[in-house]
Amino acid sequence: VQLQASGGGLVQPGGSLRLSCAASGFTIYDHPIGWFRQAPGKEREAVTCLSKKYDGSYYADSVKGRFTISRDIGKNILYLQMDRLKPEDTAVYYCAADGVVNSQSGCYDFASWGQGTLVTVSS
Repeated sequence: VQLQASGGGLVQPGGSLRLSCAASGFTIYDHPIGWFRQAPGKEREAVTCLSKKYDGSYYADSVKGRFTISRDIGKNILYLQMDRLKPEDTAVYYCAADGVVNSQSGCYDFASWGQGTLVTVSS
């Protein structure tokens, strides 16, 4: 299992960015998969995750209505569309696979991780 995240960068507040996570060694449709982030000096937190197939999803309250997770099954790529970005969204973003997705309480015990991509929201 390999995960390769990309798409981070510097963006102004209110702007948009799309992160990509290319998966290899497994099919993302058949595995729980999601995005996490870690801001400077803070613990890593779940941003959003998807159950295998289309059974359910979770979004952190802080990103609901602004971020959208999606996947291209044919390309085996996971995306995170981030709109109306805020300075507090600044963090290293990671994609991960093979965990527990609870649509109410969050994303847990993800076993496979990609390297992070840095998102900086600043004017």
